Amino acid sequence: MNCISRILLVILFSLIIFGSGCAAQDKIKELQSVEIREYQGENLSSFIEVRDVSIKGPQKIEISDYKLEISGLVKEQKYYTYDQIINTHQKYQKVVQINCVEGWNSKNLWEGILLNDIFEEVGLDPKATTVIFYAYDGYSTSLPLDYIVKNNILIGYKINGITLTPATGYPFILVAEDKWGYKWIKWITKIELSENEDFRGYWESRGYSNIADLNRSFFD
Repeated sequence: MNCISRILLVILFSLIIFGSGCAAQDKIKELQSVEIREYQGENLSSFIEVRDVSIKGPQKIEISDYKLEISGLVKEQKYYTYDQIINTHQKYQKVVQINCVEGWNSKNLWEGILLNDIFEEVGLDPKATTVIFYAYDGYSTSLPLDYIVKNNILIGYKINGITLTPATGYPFILVAEDKWGYKWIKWITKIELSENEDFRGYWESRGYSNIADLNRSFFD
């Protein structure tokens, strides 16, 4: 092999190696999210401290079939896919502590969307005073519309920077700040606007307070 042939072979070999390296770099591998444990100088609880105390255990929802129904006293009933909720609405973050009637609590960074934004899209009937939430496992609860609007209440899809798991409520959990944990409904499938202020959800119909303020007893 003459000198010129050797040079051409070296150049060709270099191009193959270089090209292979570029191709490998183009394939981006997504790494597991890292949990945020401090936010703006405030220490956060681990997301695993949000325990499962649901009525039927963690629910596994097939997200390709999932639709969030918004109905009742609205001008336009809508069904949102998971992607429509998280990709076409303004995202918000807020540190909120959940307090369970069993005695444990967990302070976490929640990411989600404002229910107010959804309500603006569907349009509310002036008669609506109550928001009723339904879950995949048959659980239900309600809150005053006025409370949700004034407190900028979120439906969350991330906790401490990590997408919710089945145990923490995937795809959506109600971040019901300043309310006892039984108002933090997981696996939300339907949100109904109503004028029925006497509606009682799963635990409320079993003697728990419908108001559920943290500064009051959770029993009526």
